[in-house]
Amino acid sequence: VQLQASGGGLVQAGGSLRLSCAASGRAFSGYAMGWFRQAPGKEREFVAAIRWTYGNTAYADSVKGRFTINTDSAKNTVYLQMNSLKPEDTAVYYCAARFGLPIINRYEYNYWGQGTQVTVSS
Repeated sequence: VQLQASGGGLVQAGGSLRLSCAASGRAFSGYAMGWFRQAPGKEREFVAAIRWTYGNTAYADSVKGRFTINTDSAKNTVYLQMNSLKPEDTAVYYCAARFGLPIINRYEYNYWGQGTQVTVSS
């Protein structure tokens, strides 16, 4: 399984970015795809997750109403649309995969992509 994250960058507060995670290496039906982030000096934290095919989602309270996770099955890609970005959203964002429900525990995710840096200036 390979996960390739992209789409990070520098944006002003209030702006938007869309992250992409291209998945390959197996069929992902029944898998959950998650986005996590890690700021300098902090633990990696859950952001959002979605279960492929079924579409059920989960979000961290800190991003509810601002971020949206969705999938494009034709492209085997998961997106994280981030709106109304805040300086505290600055972090390296990682995508991850696990078989089963979209849960928040990062230790339950088996596959990880490389990170993509998101920097939000004030």
